Amino acid sequence: MNKVVLTASDLDGYLTDSDKNRLNEMEAYYRKALEISAGLSETLDPAVREKGKESLISIYNTMGNFMQEITGREEKIKVYPFDTPRENHGEASRLIAKLRDMDTQQHEFIYYIQRAYELLFNLAFSGWDSSKRNYFIKKTPVTAPVQNYAVHKIPDVDEHINNSVMCVMLRGALLPSMIMSKEVEEYSSNGYVTPFALFRIQRDDSKKERNMEYLLDLDRSFFDLETLDGKDLIFADPMNATGGSLVTIVKYLSEQGIKPRSILFFNVISALKGSLRIVRAIENAYVYTLWMDPVLNDKAYILPGLGDAGDRLNGPDAHDSPRNIIQLIADYGSSVTSLYRSQVREIEATVLGR
Repeated sequence: MNKVVLTASDLDGYLTDSDKNRLNEMEAYYRKALEISAGLSETLDPAVREKGKESLISIYNTMGNFMQEITGREEKIKVYPFDTPRENHGEASRLIAKLRDMDTQQHEFIYYIQRAYELLFNLAFSGWDSSKRNYFIKKTPVTAPVQNYAVHKIPDVDEHINNSVMCVMLRGALLPSMIMSKEVEEYSSNGYVTPFALFRIQRDDSKKERNMEYLLDLDRSFFDLETLDGKDLIFADPMNATGGSLVTIVKYLSEQGIKPRSILFFNVISALKGSLRIVRAIENAYVYTLWMDPVLNDKAYILPGLGDAGDRLNGPDAHDSPRNIIQLIADYGSSVTSLYRSQVREIEATVLGR
């Protein structure tokens, strides 16, 4: 089988001593949070529980301030609550709370993911030159006293989006990638629909975070190298735990002589460690995340996290018969596929041939 493998030790080699010290300090804070959480789980005493909740709020505020301090030094890491006005923070916090909630059903989870990526698109692209605007003139259904037209002014971001290619790290990243491509299409003055590159990559979940391996299966990937050179490559994965999958793909492309203009990585939740690894390992990479979580556990899952985003978006696969990309799209149903019709056509053309 034609595979590319990257290891956790490769990734950690990109981190600086200062990074490692800060990550260790963050882990110490989170151990304290786990101790408080354990106490909350074990007591029914209202007074003790109230005190525990206050302590948990305090330690989370400490971790949040520390993450903001760390990422504030990194111009290539943008975290929604740290980089937008305070009045916007409640919306992001509520979205993340709903996504974390175990009672949030699949159709609701998809809805909240769609909202999350709309916010992330604005985080990345609304800050460009505010003096440049595109004007959309739209005919409305109102014809009295004459046919009505409306003028809508939106940021002119064509320069930043009309060179982009959506790069899908399969399963959990499929629908988020379709959402981001749709946002590009809606903001483009010419209705630009991104090409797609589909990579089959997975972690070896039999291993721990310290010795994790990332396996890029080239035989089950669908992409044209020539279409990626000089492009702005957009990756949209709801969870960025270790950064290993993205680094594996980009390093492989670099070894093939591909030089993207930029790498833009959009996450709903990103672990601090994964974000730092990416901007250290990839020179022209930018991370945009709606929320940052502090640590990873020994199996490389984000803490506190939200579970398996791929399963919560797509539903779980049968163990012995995982669905392919076309089957995943079909299982989204007409309500989703009709909304992202242009994106579905591009993906089908990439997989099945034009």
